[in-house]
Amino acid sequence: MSAIKPRKMGFYEKYIKRGMDVICASAAILCFSPIYAGVALLVKIKLGSPVIFTQDRPGLVDKNGRETIFKMYKFRTMTDERDEEGNLLPDEIRLTKFGAWLRKTSLDELPEAFNILNGTMSVIGPRPQLVRDMVFMTDEQRMRHTAKPGLSGLAQVNGRNAITWEDKLEWDQKYIKKVGLIEDINIIL
Repeated sequence: MSAIKPRKMGFYEKYIKRGMDVICASAAILCFSPIYAGVALLVKIKLGSPVIFTQDRPGLVDKNGRETIFKMYKFRTMTDERDEEGNLLPDEIRLTKFGAWLRKTSLDELPEAFNILNGTMSVIGPRPQLVRDMVFMTDEQRMRHTAKPGLSGLAQVNGRNAITWEDKLEWDQKYIKKVGLIEDINIIL
């Protein structure tokens, strides 16, 4: 896989967006701390440890605007059940009813606020795909990784899971061409 060319960022994206992300993520963590504690306790009781699940995802983390891999945090939604040889069982077997509910309500994504605090994600940006999906992306589609991945983004407000993978990537490409304060506020609203 070839390296993608960094994209020129505007003033807002370079100097303002990060400060806004820190303020928003900090406020969310403080305001929703009882929900964080409740969900963490339920995950511990129903699924055991670890409560937080990490997964490698591609996105913009490098200060030079390069595509890199980061660890995304989520509440755990599956068990660690294994077969006789010690291999994990398929996801659909390990996903519990409780885990499916966490995903449906997006409560499993609450820990991503800590990704926003540590600078690996933003409040608004292209949703990070799985690393394995990168092999199916063209270089043009991988340009989505020249913007910091977001908790929400243009693709999410234009259909989320009801649109095709190609449409999601197209919305992400539209977003990175016009990253700005007004655009981010519109997506939040």
